[in-house]
Amino acid sequence: MDKSSINNYFHSLFSIKDEVVEKITETFKPFELKANDIVLDQNTISTKTYFLEKGYVRSYLLNEDNEEITTNIYAAPCFVNDFLSFFRQQPTKEIYQAVTDCMFWETGLENVQYNFHNIPEFREFSRLLFVLNYHNIHDRLIEMASQKASTRYSNLMKKDPNIFQHVPLKVIASYLGIKDSSLSRIRRDIHK
Repeated sequence: MDKSSINNYFHSLFSIKDEVVEKITETFKPFELKANDIVLDQNTISTKTYFLEKGYVRSYLLNEDNEEITTNIYAAPCFVNDFLSFFRQQPTKEIYQAVTDCMFWETGLENVQYNFHNIPEFREFSRLLFVLNYHNIHDRLIEMASQKASTRYSNLMKKDPNIFQHVPLKVIASYLGIKDSSLSRIRRDIHK
């Protein structure tokens, strides 16, 4: 299969030679999941890392009332994983689920470790990826603590307007930290 999507992703983050990207991705294998399939289940240990080529994935957990709380929504192209579980080989706390039909590339921990120790550009890419993930999590934390739900909704509309065509409103509401009815009201008020 054509790895142009994953190769382009590497090139989009920093300057890297084609042959280095080909070396990094040579063990990546493609697979597909249907909407609602589980990518990574709660309380399992992540042994692979996933590059999402096409589709949307969400991570979520169940709160004390057994309600689903969406912690993140991943839009292709991006890497999707519980990196703490992957690198520390400890059980995940969240469930990773395909929201739409998805196309992925996967590789194992051994390959990632090999690349990290033997390809300096991969170390730089990995550092950059961790910084970007930290930045996204930190921004989300600040947004959830400091902004009204309507502002969070507007920001999501600007960041990824297509999300509303592919991800159920219930999932988006949970991600925004509000109930479905509140999201409906916000959407109605904004689109008047």
